[in-house]
Amino acid sequence: MSSPPESLSAIPHKGGRTPVAWQSQLHGGAEAEPSAPPRPFRRAWRTLLGGAMLAMLALFALLGPWLAGSPVEQDLRNTLAAPGAQHWLGTDVLGRSALARLAHAARLSLGLALLAALSAAVPGTLLGIAAAWRGGRTERALLMLADSVLAIPGLLLVLLFAALAPGALWAVYAGLSAALWVEYFRVSRAVARPVLAGDAVQASRLLGFGRGYVLRRHLLPALAPTLGTLLAFTTSQAVLALAALGFVGVGMQPPTPELGLMMTEAMPFYEEAPWLIAAPTALLVWLVAAMMLLNPDRETA
Repeated sequence: MSSPPESLSAIPHKGGRTPVAWQSQLHGGAEAEPSAPPRPFRRAWRTLLGGAMLAMLALFALLGPWLAGSPVEQDLRNTLAAPGAQHWLGTDVLGRSALARLAHAARLSLGLALLAALSAAVPGTLLGIAAAWRGGRTERALLMLADSVLAIPGLLLVLLFAALAPGALWAVYAGLSAALWVEYFRVSRAVARPVLAGDAVQASRLLGFGRGYVLRRHLLPALAPTLGTLLAFTTSQAVLALAALGFVGVGMQPPTPELGLMMTEAMPFYEEAPWLIAAPTALLVWLVAAMMLLNPDRETA
């Protein structure tokens, strides 16, 4: 069948149908349905739920150690006890409270991960802004440095630092910071480049405003939302990396309560006391679920 004449484009709209819809009907097709509008309420609800889950986890990490008691106190007459009124999550093979150890492990993991993420955010953001601002050789040199770090898997880089001093907090902290700063560099550079090339920054420069004004009034407001979301995600990545290091035995060492180490210690007694490995696993699942809900742009399949 030949294509409809160009005069069809001038057909008046009937019933809200566009000329494109008339042409599709001439070809035997149905009128195309408009795409579904965005759902800001659903996104806001998911973000609110993710923030509430993170707040509950942070509250547990802050107040749990104070309420649950000592994580190293042993009761050898009450080993591998099931969850009950005295011990809400039971006890491990040495009679230590699983709830107390989980609370102290959450505080250690979240505190160290947040510190490492903040330590990576400051130099990464500044270097990203410097690369976008200066350009030229400075940008190429920083990109080569970032690509060199990205060539090494993040967990392997943390393992290299942790191997220098097994069980030392400073080694794990340094490894996490060295692996995470590249994310902030790439994101801040990508966001800063169009802002610096925009009309508002060019007008500020023509009016004689200095770099501090441009940074304070233009760059930081544009970077703040993205960096806030990235901080939450890098903190969760650091918690998972800490758990992985503890699980393979190169992270924190006994008797320090740590999520990965708790899972390793509970593995031989999985059949007798499955709740021991379920508690730290559930905390990690809770954290990952909160991070996924916190991102408003991620849609479920």
